[in-house]
Amino acid sequence: MNYSTIKKVVAGSLLTLAAAAASAQDSTSTSTSAATVFGGRAQYRTWSIGVTGGVLSPVIGFGSNDYNDWDANFGYGLYIKKQLAPSFGLKLDAHRGKLSGTYDTHDGRTPLPAGGRADFSTDLNYAVSLKGVVNVGTVSFLSRTKNVGFFVQAGAGLTGYEPNDDGNSRKELFIPVGAGISFRLGDVVSLNLGYDANFLDADNLDGTWTGGTSNKDKWSYGYAGLEFALGSSSKPVLQWSNPVALMYDELKDPTLRQEVEALKTRVSTLENTVNQLSADADGDGVSDRFDKCPGTPAGTVVDGAGCPIQFPAADSSVAGAYPNIQFEFDSSVLKTSSYPILDKVSSDLRANSSSLVTLEGHASAEGTEAYNMNLSRDRANSVKTYLVNSGVDANRVAVKAFGESRPIASNSTEEGRVQNRRVEIKK
Repeated sequence: MNYSTIKKVVAGSLLTLAAAAASAQDSTSTSTSAATVFGGRAQYRTWSIGVTGGVLSPVIGFGSNDYNDWDANFGYGLYIKKQLAPSFGLKLDAHRGKLSGTYDTHDGRTPLPAGGRADFSTDLNYAVSLKGVVNVGTVSFLSRTKNVGFFVQAGAGLTGYEPNDDGNSRKELFIPVGAGISFRLGDVVSLNLGYDANFLDADNLDGTWTGGTSNKDKWSYGYAGLEFALGSSSKPVLQWSNPVALMYDELKDPTLRQEVEALKTRVSTLENTVNQLSADADGDGVSDRFDKCPGTPAGTVVDGAGCPIQFPAADSSVAGAYPNIQFEFDSSVLKTSSYPILDKVSSDLRANSSSLVTLEGHASAEGTEAYNMNLSRDRANSVKTYLVNSGVDANRVAVKAFGESRPIASNSTEEGRVQNRRVEIKK
């Protein structure tokens, strides 16, 4: 088959396929699916296979070649592709055919070196490569369904060929770089038109070596092909999905809006519950839900149940008859209900400059003895810090820690453990 015949056949085929693709855009159906923005690749068809046919030639659109008169020969191939995202996929590609050309010196070209051939014919037995394919213009703001897309691709591969029918097979690495356009014909089939420039890592594709790394051989493959999506037709093809349209549909979905409203209701209910749990009508520091003595007057010193604490009579000489300072589990932070007691102690100490007090820290029996010893010391120091900050000389306040060694109630019940988490104020 000569070049003129091939050119006419290929040109006619490409025009016919392009016309069919253009007319198919108006009648293309769209698969319905429940695809979501973050639903993953499992909700799409991501595998496809393709077949190609076109023109092989020992020349590319740029760069030098050993033979200036080249022939156009028929080539064909196939591939399998895995789409990883709407904009990117991996393709295992292969093609084969024949490459041939003539070295013509009529245009003033330097004659071939000694031993060179006037023409060559090489059987390209295979050219297998792994390519990354980038789809350009994945996001479309003009139409919900994409029917036309452009792509660029590049990778690396291995080729085997026999120059000049000499029976000597060669294997070399090559780099394919290409671009093309895709037309979506339906839910399964798409048409691809592309051009690949292939850079061989050798200078023996044509059986002639001219020397120098810049003279490494090249060939091109211009093709048309059909690609078939694999998998269930109920799923859309990832390559043709429009992320913008998908996001719009998901945000507009009435089901999603209902879920959002339901979530708002649950949050509101939770906030109301928290407000109820934290409500303290009498301001004694104990939530109404746990307050066993509601309505205590403002400023009343209460215990953990919200009931008033009865103060024994005490004079200004610090007689040591102060209520214990209670603490929460595993905490050395003073409770606001303790402030009136401590203010009374501070007032008595400042009124009698010769008085001294000892703060004895205690803990309940949870945890290790060493941990509880440190915790009881921290509790006593918290009380001391409060007194010192209120104007009491630090030298008049001593601190002792007893850990869990001196309980005043049983540690086998929570009520008893609550009483044991304390600091005693002694003269």
